[in-house]
Amino acid sequence: MMRGPAKLGRRSVWKWAAGLAALLALSLGAVAGGSGDGATMSSRTPKPTLVIEKGERCVEDTAYMRRNHMKLLMHQRDDTVHKGIRTEKHSLQNCINCHASSKNNSVLGTDENFCQSCHSYAAVKLDCWDCHASKPKQQATAPAPALAVGMAATAGGKQ
Repeated sequence: MMRGPAKLGRRSVWKWAAGLAALLALSLGAVAGGSGDGATMSSRTPKPTLVIEKGERCVEDTAYMRRNHMKLLMHQRDDTVHKGIRTEKHSLQNCINCHASSKNNSVLGTDENFCQSCHSYAAVKLDCWDCHASKPKQQATAPAPALAVGMAATAGGKQ
């Protein structure tokens, strides 16, 4: 027959409380084990795969960027569009240059790509790419062809 803590002696109450505390600790440990950095067996959704292709470190520390990258990009956008201020530190193009995958040269395309991986995990819609390219600009390998002297004046449509 089970007896509740009110009907037990003082020593039994401590044993009952210790057993309850151990059970609670085991339960919390099982929950905490599922929230680590990597994918775990108890996780229902695997954590995103983040591969940094270039650069040794970001322009800000990782925790700050995880929490605030969207604010930095919006601030950069507002400064550029409304004030004409264009800097490289928090530019989307700089992010793409470092985070584009070497497999498909993009931050999108699969859940292994940097931006898509996190945004799929967080179920957040990516709308940056409605206007911007998801791939770095190709570096020119050959110098641009020089215009003949007579063609330069007509290139803009004026004669």
